[in-house]
Amino acid sequence: MTSNVNPTVRRRRLGQELRKLREDKGMTAEQVADRLLVSQSKISRLENGRRSISQRDVRDLCGVYEVEDQRIVDSLMQMAKDSRQQGWWHAFGDVPYSVYIGLETDAASLRVYDPQVVPGLLQTRQYAETLITGALPETAPTEIEKRVQVRMRRQERISAEENPLRLWTVMDEAALRRIVGGRSLMRDQLEHLVEQSRLPHVTVQVIPFDMGAHPGLNGQYAILEFPDAADSSVVYIEGVTSDLYLEKPNDVQKYSVMYEHLRAQALNVDQSRQFIAEIAKTYT
Repeated sequence: MTSNVNPTVRRRRLGQELRKLREDKGMTAEQVADRLLVSQSKISRLENGRRSISQRDVRDLCGVYEVEDQRIVDSLMQMAKDSRQQGWWHAFGDVPYSVYIGLETDAASLRVYDPQVVPGLLQTRQYAETLITGALPETAPTEIEKRVQVRMRRQERISAEENPLRLWTVMDEAALRRIVGGRSLMRDQLEHLVEQSRLPHVTVQVIPFDMGAHPGLNGQYAILEFPDAADSSVVYIEGVTSDLYLEKPNDVQKYSVMYEHLRAQALNVDQSRQFIAEIAKTYT
């Protein structure tokens, strides 16, 4: 796979184009499904980029939509071909949250709120391994190691010299107080967090306990934004058995507003860095 081809993002873009063709034709997903003798859910999954799409699918859909410009058909066919290539994460086998990794790999910026643990992109290897082991007690050591390797690979977006990921994270104080793997490990993790927060493209804020109730009490989420204006922002909510991806503008707006409230209620950047450093000193 070439470095400039991200199959996840290509599927999303292709799905958006196919949805636009359908809407321009004035057809519903159900009508298209009836014409092609497939399920309506298949059409929906193709359009939201959650399902791999073949060139045959594109050909059939373009036929239903009566696309006469062959250049458009050829372009969509090429996107379908690119979308079936493998991203770097496929080398690690079946990664449960591969859709999210594909989005994160191509994102320009990421806003994260985590009430329980240090966000994955800012974790040390030891913290990540201990955390994943504790969260998945019945998982084989080989699977744990694979997940750790994937997490470390994801962090290359933070350390990249060109176009690093712009990361803004807000954490609850609980993430700093929860002792994962012992006091020495926590000290190393928090010191690492302080150092990462000094990077110009990384912003870390903390909401202390004494702030009381705040908009993040409902749980963790992330907002991904992309360099291409054609790619809509995505809200990602991690689940135990399945994940949720919200792309409707109204949904993204609601979570964005909530994130602004979180940032406003959190300690500022300098105060947060000092706050983290002081807690790190207690882990002796």
